[in-house]
Amino acid sequence: MKLSQTLQAMAVGASLLVGTMAPVRAAEDTVKVGVLHSLSGTMAISETSLRDVLLFAFDEINAKGGVLGKKIEPVVVDGASNWPLFAEKAKQLLEVDKVAVVFGCWTSVSRKSVLPVFEKNNGLLFYPVQYEGEELSKNIFYTAEAVNQQAIPAVDYLLADGRKKFYLIGTDYVYPQTTNLVLLEYLLSKGVPIENIGGGLRKDEAGKVISAGKYTPFGHTDYQQIVAEIKQFAATGDACVINTINGDSNVPFFKEFAASGLTAADCPVVSMSLSEDELRSLPTKDLVGHLGCWAYFMSIDSKENAAFKKNFFDWLKTAKVQGIERTNRVTCSPMVLSYDGVYLWKAAVEKAGSFDVDKVREVLESGKITFDGPNGLNTVEKNHHTKKNTYIGETKADGQFKIVEEFKQVYPEPFLKGTFVKE
Repeated sequence: MKLSQTLQAMAVGASLLVGTMAPVRAAEDTVKVGVLHSLSGTMAISETSLRDVLLFAFDEINAKGGVLGKKIEPVVVDGASNWPLFAEKAKQLLEVDKVAVVFGCWTSVSRKSVLPVFEKNNGLLFYPVQYEGEELSKNIFYTAEAVNQQAIPAVDYLLADGRKKFYLIGTDYVYPQTTNLVLLEYLLSKGVPIENIGGGLRKDEAGKVISAGKYTPFGHTDYQQIVAEIKQFAATGDACVINTINGDSNVPFFKEFAASGLTAADCPVVSMSLSEDELRSLPTKDLVGHLGCWAYFMSIDSKENAAFKKNFFDWLKTAKVQGIERTNRVTCSPMVLSYDGVYLWKAAVEKAGSFDVDKVREVLESGKITFDGPNGLNTVEKNHHTKKNTYIGETKADGQFKIVEEFKQVYPEPFLKGTFVKE
């Protein structure tokens, strides 16, 4: 299925689901939980699968009796890749639907938009997608990869591979901009000279670097000039690209990259937002040998992952979700970190004996809540992030990743800016 067809199918399915999954009031034997993702617009390519895996997790838990004897009643809303709308939908979930918890958001700009709504209403959000850090809210738990659990290990792998030049490219918003500023500091601390960091630097009037790398808007499609610049940058043969482009802009970027004659052997691209799910809509023949770095790959060989995949794919065959894609499905890190979040919340609620946000948060902050999921052991740390494994994977022609490196139980360090600056 072509990308445009995929997005159309997602949009139709989303509109049908939103219309059928929003009950007016929870019954006494149920507990309402919110699902807040983009089911239409540029981010639907990534976020629709997170809705699906959340609904799967709820059904899985309900089949075993629910949480504290109550069945989970999902309230699904569509943020539509529109950041102000995310805030409106979060307000609806907390103030009108009175949900006990929300699982959602992909982009940092969507999370930043809803954060004040959660803090004002003392809501609880589980955020599942890799992000830039530099944030800690008492109302958010981040099952996502922090920079030291994704971008830093990726750079370490490339340095060990002999790469000496790093071109930074991303979508123009807070996650890529902040992550690349951290990477700039990290690369300099590793002895990489400033002239070997490509994409450009932008400084303020005092000469302080306020932006590192090349940026394009959401939905950008013309990468001819940027790829030509990368090709010149990579002419020495020891370069690589750190890619933090989000959404469907990756399609024209990688098409142009391949069309230019560049290959993974010439200049490997390590992507922070391309998982197995996005690869379904990309020309994977153009990505062979390029890299990904995540807390989970579908190719992990464990009994927990095998059971997760079987149960999810079996669920897809009979799921009563209008418009849901049932074929050519895969699993990926944001999906699994969403799934982990549901079970970590469930464990905390059961230990607290209550759905009350303050009581659940106190348990989560104890450092004793764990879940052994498809990606291995996850532990909620006192800093609201999770300790977990990190994997480096090499893209194969079938859209899967061959795991080439594993970093076990990486402690989350969300505040990294300034920590690598030499005195």
